[in-house]
Amino acid sequence: MLSQKSKYALKALSYLAQHHGQGPILMSKIAHEKKVPLRFLENIFHELKKEGLLISHRGRFGGYTLASEPESILVSKIIRKVNGPIAMLPCASLNFYEPCADCDEISCGLRKLVAEARDAVLSVLDKKTLLDIVDHPIAQ
Repeated sequence: MLSQKSKYALKALSYLAQHHGQGPILMSKIAHEKKVPLRFLENIFHELKKEGLLISHRGRFGGYTLASEPESILVSKIIRKVNGPIAMLPCASLNFYEPCADCDEISCGLRKLVAEARDAVLSVLDKKTLLDIVDHPIAQ
């Protein structure tokens, strides 16, 4: 399941993607528009800035912008930066691998199932960028 932190990060970054090229956007505006608690968003943006996904701009016209083009930022990368592994078990993780203390990985059927599920999820997330999750106005 996608953590609340990942969900908030994706919502906020999709807002920045939607307004990419229009200058820095205040975090308070993003929090209000995307219904994300400001204190939570402050922590998320601090992490994303440290990871190189965001640029903060100071001053009168300050705010945040994406560090690169929205079509080059993969959804899987954001989830990993904010939440860590995508796999449900550490022994099946590609980037955060840790052996399980209580099983034999070679014969473990659960590990094989979780690795297959991870691959299926990644086959989607590794092809989707911020542009793919930008909100679209409802036609009236």
